[in-house]
Amino acid sequence: MTPNPFVIPTVVLMTAATLAIGFYGLRMARTTSDFLVASRMVSPSWNAAAIGGEYLSAASFLGIAGLILKNGVDVLWYPVGFAAGYLALLLFVAAPLRRSGAFTLPDFCELRLGSRRLRVLATVFVVFIGWLYLVPQLQGAGLTLATVTGAPYALGAVLVSIVVTANVALGGMRAITFVQAFQYWLKLTALAVPAIFLVLVWNSDGRPPVTPLEGLTFPQATVVTIEAPATLTMADGSTLAVHAGDELTFPAGAAVPAVAGVADGLDWLLPGRGGSLFGTYSLILATFLGTMGLPHVLVRFYTNRDGAAARRTTLVVLALVGLFYLLPTIYGALGRVYTPQLLLTGDTDAAVLLLPAAAVGTGPGGQLLAALVAAGAFAAFLSTSSGLLTSVAGVLATDVFGRGGSVHTFRLAAVAGGAVPLLLALNVASLDVSQVVGLAFAVAASSFCPLLVLGIWWRGLTAAGAVTGIVTGGGTAVLAVLVTVLGPPLHGWPAEAVAQPAAWTVPLAFATMVLVSLATRRQLPGTVGATMLRLHAPESLHL
Repeated sequence: MTPNPFVIPTVVLMTAATLAIGFYGLRMARTTSDFLVASRMVSPSWNAAAIGGEYLSAASFLGIAGLILKNGVDVLWYPVGFAAGYLALLLFVAAPLRRSGAFTLPDFCELRLGSRRLRVLATVFVVFIGWLYLVPQLQGAGLTLATVTGAPYALGAVLVSIVVTANVALGGMRAITFVQAFQYWLKLTALAVPAIFLVLVWNSDGRPPVTPLEGLTFPQATVVTIEAPATLTMADGSTLAVHAGDELTFPAGAAVPAVAGVADGLDWLLPGRGGSLFGTYSLILATFLGTMGLPHVLVRFYTNRDGAAARRTTLVVLALVGLFYLLPTIYGALGRVYTPQLLLTGDTDAAVLLLPAAAVGTGPGGQLLAALVAAGAFAAFLSTSSGLLTSVAGVLATDVFGRGGSVHTFRLAAVAGGAVPLLLALNVASLDVSQVVGLAFAVAASSFCPLLVLGIWWRGLTAAGAVTGIVTGGGTAVLAVLVTVLGPPLHGWPAEAVAQPAAWTVPLAFATMVLVSLATRRQLPGTVGATMLRLHAPESLHL
């Protein structure tokens, strides 16, 4: 691949801007409240942009386009669910959560149910979800830098980890709010501007179909280096087993071999081709309900002034996130026309990074567009990692390093909270970015989502019911994650149930919480009436 002289300067410039904005925010971060919740003084517009910045992660920037390239319309449920999750958040959680006055999710648990045991359990799940979500961000950073510059995979992961840890440790939530708001607009620009040129090039090329009846062809002579074992079906109908490291050469216009397990031809346009209805509903549940259980998203609602501001923030986030998710679909579809070799290599997550140069050319125009996309990708890793590390550090500072927390303990927690996922990312480079993020959503949907919905809207929830539900639903989702990532390959129904666990772990968590709470109804805290009134009464009553 021809070296792109613009990539490193662009990424360095974006990183310097991130650090400069973070240090600007540092000037206003003095108290523990500044570090944890920005003193609850963030306006809805700023907060919405910051939420968009941290929410649109490596899975959104790189993974969605790669999944669409590989699997077709089947995976459009990912962006739909990721965006629609904020509707559930708006309806059920945003305003009451802000009115609770909590700083973190464990704070809310103890405030609502008065249980130290539940607080400890919530702390464990916040840290687990945060680290599970952080790993693919660092992994994506390593992939991006390796793809566009040829640098070692570890360099990108280490670079993002250092920048994020420095920003979070020095400025906390106050500094990160400015950084994430800036990075949302950078990410949107980094995808939107090249997308305009890609569509113009596609139009000038005669609008080649993304699913031609005669099959995909290579637009130019291509040497493909296989990165994972696969079985290819060649144009003459013969099959070829390939292994990692094999090289295949194709002349311009040659037919792209069909890859086992990858959507081909009109199958790319057919929903339901790649899995069962169970898997589809499970994915919808995980993405739609998982959003309201993500600690780094929830902690941002603590930064609003009041419940009304939290609702306005959520409405703006819906618009910003929905606008962004229109763009990866374009990259995934046009990737089939201009970068079909990624279907053979298995490196479909790199489609967004390689598509500008492949379509526009390797001249200065294509290189500048590719550099802009690379900068946007790094912004995705930095902003999401910043939000995740802030939520993890806040919990570690208040519940692990010292009760109540302080600026000093927050900074120690940020360093410790950033070190663990970096070590994991350096050793799991082969994991699918979107799959790991999807599993994090499943864990969140099976643990904090039932806790928040029932805790906010049902006065009958008890601490015993909450603990048992989180352990049962969230624990089985965590077990599914560990089997998927570390266990042996599964087949048939067990494979689908483990790969997409939300369809059974979420109902299990809700049912367990309700049944155990009914069985322990005498253990309701005496303050439940006052707490429920505080969650739902207008702020003007000053309760």
